[in-house]
Amino acid sequence: MNRLQGVFTALVTPFKDNQIDFDSLEKLLRWQLDQGIQGFVLHGTTGESPTLTQSEKQKVFQFVQSYVSGQVPLIVGTGTNNTFETIEATRKARSWGANAALVVVPYYNKPPQRGLYQHFREVAEKSDFEILVYNVPGRTITSISVETLEQLSAIPQIIGIKEATGDIELMKSMKEKTRRNFIFLSGDDGTYGEFLKAGGHGVISVASHILPRAMVEWTNWAHRSEWHKIDEATPQFKKIIDQLFVEANPIPVKMALFKMGILSSPELRLPLIELKSELLPELIKEMKSSGVLK
Repeated sequence: MNRLQGVFTALVTPFKDNQIDFDSLEKLLRWQLDQGIQGFVLHGTTGESPTLTQSEKQKVFQFVQSYVSGQVPLIVGTGTNNTFETIEATRKARSWGANAALVVVPYYNKPPQRGLYQHFREVAEKSDFEILVYNVPGRTITSISVETLEQLSAIPQIIGIKEATGDIELMKSMKEKTRRNFIFLSGDDGTYGEFLKAGGHGVISVASHILPRAMVEWTNWAHRSEWHKIDEATPQFKKIIDQLFVEANPIPVKMALFKMGILSSPELRLPLIELKSELLPELIKEMKSSGVLK
């Protein structure tokens, strides 16, 4: 299996009094590695990257890099809606020692498909670094087309995609058109079982913060074609996964990690705020029902 396949946790950035809480981050990393997680993604949506300074991003990466000490690969989110800035951020991630960059489809600008192609080609060629395209139209508005991804897959540095639409038929079409060794990682926890059945190679996950062993088990079952086990397990965890998205990610998962005693605070940085109080009882109920919380 390629080292950039499997279950990657899209790490939250713990805060306390508006500062990065490195003690909680260490506790989270220890829990994740003990549970068999296969890699981490830093500075994505779940890590609240828009509210981190460049200095904070580097410090967090260096802390995680030092702690994991090569046990698992590290992917860094570097995408913006500015091609030049994305190239610079991707070069920095490479210089830090990351294993690859996760580059989101440019948001807000609403580029046409030919603009998307040129954006990703420029980033790949000028950073000279392995890149995963991140398709998440729920946040970016624009979605990458099958035809554009087919073109991009011919560029050696573009090694795969985080496909977060939850549209399994779209993923199948993409898989048919891209090169044989192109990596497909899910970005939608709720459809991960179906994604694996369609030939997916892993997931960049929010739910793996609290369900790391279960997510790894599903992936291992897929490698052994034990599809019935995935079918049996999926309903057990559907409700808790749904609870992780009742408000914008990472609001609910931070509260869940706080209730588990892994984070010392569920704090987020504005404009994100803590989970609405009336949503908390159902989250706790499903955490207990799924065995996440005793």
